[in-house]
Amino acid sequence: MRKISLTSAIVMLAGPLAAQTSPQVTNDLTVEMSPQQYRICNDRPARPTWMDEIHPREAYKAVALMELYEVRAWELIATAGDCGCDARFPAWDFSDAEYQETYAQLTQAEHSALRREWIEVRKQLEPTVREICETQGNW
Repeated sequence: MRKISLTSAIVMLAGPLAAQTSPQVTNDLTVEMSPQQYRICNDRPARPTWMDEIHPREAYKAVALMELYEVRAWELIATAGDCGCDARFPAWDFSDAEYQETYAQLTQAEHSALRREWIEVRKQLEPTVREICETQGNW
């Protein structure tokens, strides 16, 4: 039986996968990244920078804001009957302001409870929002 080093084994196992998923690297060691493309609504507003700069221990705050953002967008879609890109992906300003004023100072446990509530609201809105958005090609 032939023995191989652990490093060699990892390289042999990861090689094909890495080759499939690696970004294009040029000889000068720069990585070329193309802008993210979505299936719908590519001109989405940038989320607040604090969400990307937050300490990992407080990531629950960013997750809560994302949940709030989606619920508020879905409420707008259900009320207006419009699923245009501006309704589906509105500016983050209003959700961020609501979050900062009302929820940012809450504990992690309170955030978890709020997220559960927002997920329930989203589940209730989904049939209506899905129908509107599918009809308009934005689901």
